[in-house]
Amino acid sequence: MKVEVLGSGCANCRNTIALIERVAAAGGKAIELVKVEDLRAIAGYGVMATPGVVIDGQVVHAGGVPGEDKVRGWFAG
Repeated sequence: MKVEVLGSGCANCRNTIALIERVAAAGGKAIELVKVEDLRAIAGYGVMATPGVVIDGQVVHAGGVPGEDKVRGWFAG
């Protein structure tokens, strides 16, 4: 599973990355985590508020740090 975190590297982006890593590890889910900071690439996904999260090419979150339950749900399927 490829997980991309879209953002400029702000605190919310770093917190989102840490949360995703923690939840994936706790659930034993193997992920490829990629940080995307290029504004054109971010806009290409249609994300205007960061951090954004893209899983296997699909935007699943934009704007603010997602809740832990929401992140767990991404890995449940």
